Amino acid sequence: MKPNKHKATHSAEREFGGALGATCIPVFLPLTVLYLLSVCRSPAASVLQWPPPLPPAAHLWDPLAAVLIVGWITLQSFLYLLPIGKVAEGLVLRDGSRLKYAINGFHTLSITAVLLLVCLWLGMPLGYLFELILPLAVCAIGVSYLLSMYLYIRSFWAPQHALSLGGNTGNPLYDFFMGRELNPRIGDFDLKYFCELRPGLIGWVVINLGMLMKEVELRGSPSLAMLLVNGFQLLYVTDALWNEEAVLTTMDIVHDGFGFMLAFGDLAWVPFTYGLQAMFLVVHPQSLSTLGAAGIILLNGIGYYIFRKSNSQKNQFRRDPTHKSVSQLETIATATGKRLLVSGWWGFVRHPNYLGDLLMALAWSLPCGMLHILPYFYVIYFTILLIQREARDEKQCRAKYGLAWDTYCRRVPYRIIPYIY
Repeated sequence: MKPNKHKATHSAEREFGGALGATCIPVFLPLTVLYLLSVCRSPAASVLQWPPPLPPAAHLWDPLAAVLIVGWITLQSFLYLLPIGKVAEGLVLRDGSRLKYAINGFHTLSITAVLLLVCLWLGMPLGYLFELILPLAVCAIGVSYLLSMYLYIRSFWAPQHALSLGGNTGNPLYDFFMGRELNPRIGDFDLKYFCELRPGLIGWVVINLGMLMKEVELRGSPSLAMLLVNGFQLLYVTDALWNEEAVLTTMDIVHDGFGFMLAFGDLAWVPFTYGLQAMFLVVHPQSLSTLGAAGIILLNGIGYYIFRKSNSQKNQFRRDPTHKSVSQLETIATATGKRLLVSGWWGFVRHPNYLGDLLMALAWSLPCGMLHILPYFYVIYFTILLIQREARDEKQCRAKYGLAWDTYCRRVPYRIIPYIY
């Protein structure tokens, strides 16, 4: 078969700084991951420390880390292919077809948890992940680069209708970053869908557990702060996998191609930066009062409730607007034939799920105290990310729905935070 050498037919406005951003981000973000991990392990834990606490090159590589990363991805691939759970259809593609997806992420998490318990019972030193964290991150970054190169090369054999509109510009650097192919598959194995919810997301909670075990090694028992961080983030990951089918309607699956942006984010950025709080607590233990812990738990609970309820309402409305749980909600008709929710959670603010996400992110950081900004990296980064993503949503919805979107914005003036933004 000859590669598809057709020229791009879509001239989408380029995102993330265009070609310049696509050149700088694949260099800057991996270095940011390694820098944050190094700072987190340092006594001062200061992001402004100069000179920065850079590790020697010898500390960035360990053959064991490479074995663990390859073994982990292999295990998760095997569990992904198990004939358990159900099969769901994605949204309609440009050629009118629908892809089928194996919905077994929660089963995968459960099996992984059992395997971990067996390994701990057999005496596996899970706390050693703390010493291996930098080499593990280096290997994960390396895998994301290799995967991205494979995805870019194979996309030239993909038919036109299988390409992502935003990543098919003809600029190699930009297309490598954004991803040319929308749903690359090897047989029935969907590469983007697998990476979205499996190795990185489940790997995140495994790394957190490793940090908890390291704290047990050092101090005899896990602290309340460590238990809260592990519990909150385990709840978040469990919820994502329990409600796995909802990801089929998200921007990552429906709109974005699979390139470096998503591959690096899924395999390296999520597991090694979202859980910085647990690593911070290993080196910088914190004490929490019962009242303080109760307040943080309440904040996380409120955030989770808003996040889950609003996401469930949106997903149900997209899949079946006649369902009894959403059929009574007020909507606005659009020229596309679809309708926009203008009541319920989506009449509160335009992105209530983002509001819930931010409240949870703050709750994850508060157990680390108020003396260091590093544990708050996630909530700061996530705020910037969600504002940027909200701007992308606004642009796409305005182009798609036109006057109906303007009407919705007048009805629901606040984007994420009521009366503030």
